[in-house]
Amino acid sequence: MFKVGVKINGNHLQSLTFAEPVQVKDVLSQEEIAEHVIILFILNTAYACPHDVISEDAKLECVSMFSSEGYATYQYTSILILCKAYHNLFPNDKMLVVEHSIGDGVFCEVIDEQFSAEDVKKLTREMQSIIDNAFPIEKINMTPQEAKDLAEKLRRDDFVKYIKHKNIDIYKCGDYYDYFIRNLAYNTSVIKHFDIVYHSPGIILRFPRKGENKLDEKFVMPKNLFATHQEHDKWLNILDVHMVSALNRAIKDFNELELIQMEEALHEKKIVDIANHISWKKDIKLVLIAGPSSSGKTTFAKRLGIHLRVNGIYPHILGMDNYFLPRAQTPRKENGELDFENIRALDLGLLNEHLNKLLDGEGIELPKYNFLTGKREPSYKILQLKDQDVLVLEGIHGLNDELTSSVPFNQKMKIYVSALNNLNIDAHNRIPTTDSRKVRRLVRDNNFRGHSAEQTLMMWDSIREGEDRNIFPFQENADFMFNSILTYELCVLKKYVKPLLKTITNYSPYYLEAQRLLRLLGHVYNIEDSLVPSNSILREFIGGSIFSY
Repeated sequence: MFKVGVKINGNHLQSLTFAEPVQVKDVLSQEEIAEHVIILFILNTAYACPHDVISEDAKLECVSMFSSEGYATYQYTSILILCKAYHNLFPNDKMLVVEHSIGDGVFCEVIDEQFSAEDVKKLTREMQSIIDNAFPIEKINMTPQEAKDLAEKLRRDDFVKYIKHKNIDIYKCGDYYDYFIRNLAYNTSVIKHFDIVYHSPGIILRFPRKGENKLDEKFVMPKNLFATHQEHDKWLNILDVHMVSALNRAIKDFNELELIQMEEALHEKKIVDIANHISWKKDIKLVLIAGPSSSGKTTFAKRLGIHLRVNGIYPHILGMDNYFLPRAQTPRKENGELDFENIRALDLGLLNEHLNKLLDGEGIELPKYNFLTGKREPSYKILQLKDQDVLVLEGIHGLNDELTSSVPFNQKMKIYVSALNNLNIDAHNRIPTTDSRKVRRLVRDNNFRGHSAEQTLMMWDSIREGEDRNIFPFQENADFMFNSILTYELCVLKKYVKPLLKTITNYSPYYLEAQRLLRLLGHVYNIEDSLVPSNSILREFIGGSIFSY
C-alpha cells in the first residue's frame, strides 16, 4: 500500500491510497482533469508524463491553465502547435520567428516574407486539426550529436549553437520535432481556445487571458506598445543582435563594449527626445511616469530630469506615496489584506487640490506619510513652482486619468516605462518581458532589500496581479513609451542571480521555476560590471549608480 497526495495549483485536493502501481493519468478521473483543465503534472519535484508509473508514496501536483505556470505552459504549447502547423503547410519556406507578446497574444513573422489572409485561414485550420487529433507531446532526451544531427536535418541552425556537451531535451509531436526551454503540455488536445489574427507582415497568435477559459470576443491592438516593440526591433537591427547567439558572439569576439556603448547611446537619444518634446510644449507643467515593477523608472526619471534642466526646465518630484489615505480608510482585497495598490488608497481629493494650487502658482505644504503609524503628519516643507518649473509624479497610477482628473490634458505628459524585450533565445523561444523584469527584481531585492530569491518569487504573482489591474489597462494612454530593456543586461545580471536561484532547494514550491530561470540564463555569456556605465538603468539593480536613490 502507498499514498499519493494530490494538489491542484498548490492547493491540497486529496490523499489517495493504492495497493498496486498506478499511472499518473489514472490518479485523477478524466472528469476531474477536464474540470480543472489540467495541462501539466509534477511528480514530487520533476515534471511527469501521464504514463509515468507511481509505485511508492509520492506527491502529485496537477497544474491547470489558471495558475501562472500552467498559463505559460498553455502559451508555449500553443506556439508548438503553430510551429508544427506552419511546418506542415510550408515545409520548405523560411523559418517562422516568434517575436514578442502583444495584447493577449504573441506576434510572429517570417523574416523578409509576408503572410496573406489566406495563409492565416490555412494555419488556423491546420492548428485546429492538430488539436483535434490529440497528438501526444513527448520529451526526448538526446545526446549532443543526436540533437545536432536533428537540427541539421530540420535546418535549425538557430538552436544548434546552444548544444554543448550535455544531453538536451527535444519535444516530439507526431512527426514534428522542436526545442523549447519551457515545459510543454502532454497532449495537443489541452489547447481548447486560440485564434490567429492577421497583422501584416506577420500574425498574432492569441490565447485566453490568465484566469479565463475563453478568448476575448475581439482583439484590441495596443498600437503604441506595438510601435515601441517595432522600434526596439530596429535597434536590434542597428546592433545586429536578434538572437542570444549573436550577443554571445560579440562577447566572444571582445566587441561587447561597443555594443554596450551603442545601446546606452540609444537610451540617451530617446530620453533627449522626450525632454525636448516637454520643452517645446510650453503649457506642460506635470510629467507623469508609470510602469510595471523593475522597469527602471527611478533612473529614467533622474536622467530625464538632467536633460530637462539642460533645456532650462527645473523638475520637482512629488512623492505619490505621501498621499496615502490614513490606514483605517485603505481599501482591502478580497482576502482581507490592505490594498495599497488600489487607486482608492490615495487621497485623490487632496492630491488634485495640491496640483491645482501648484499649477496656479500657489505654494503648498508637502504631505508626509508615516508608514509606521499609517497617518499623515506635517512635513514643514513648502513647494511653489516658478515659470520654468515642472512637477514630476512617478507611480503605478500615473497613466490613469482618474489620478489627476482636475488637470487639463494639455498641461500633462504621460510616460510609460517598461523593459520590453525583443531578444530571442532562438526562433521559437523568446525571452518574455516578465522574465527580464523578474531577473532584475531578484537581483535588486537581494542587493538592496535583503530578500532571498524565494521571497521574491513568492511575491511575484501578487506583483503581476497588481500590474494587470492598475498599469497595463492604461498603457495606451501614454504620450511616450520608453523601453528600458538593455539587450546585454542578462549577461551582467547572470552572475548575481545564479547563486540566488541555486539556494532554492527541491523542497521549495519555487524550485522548478528557479531551475527554469537557470536554464534560460545558461544560454548567455558573462559581461563584467566594469563595462556598465555609472548612469545606466542597469545600475539601479546591480549598484554603483551615479544617482542617489
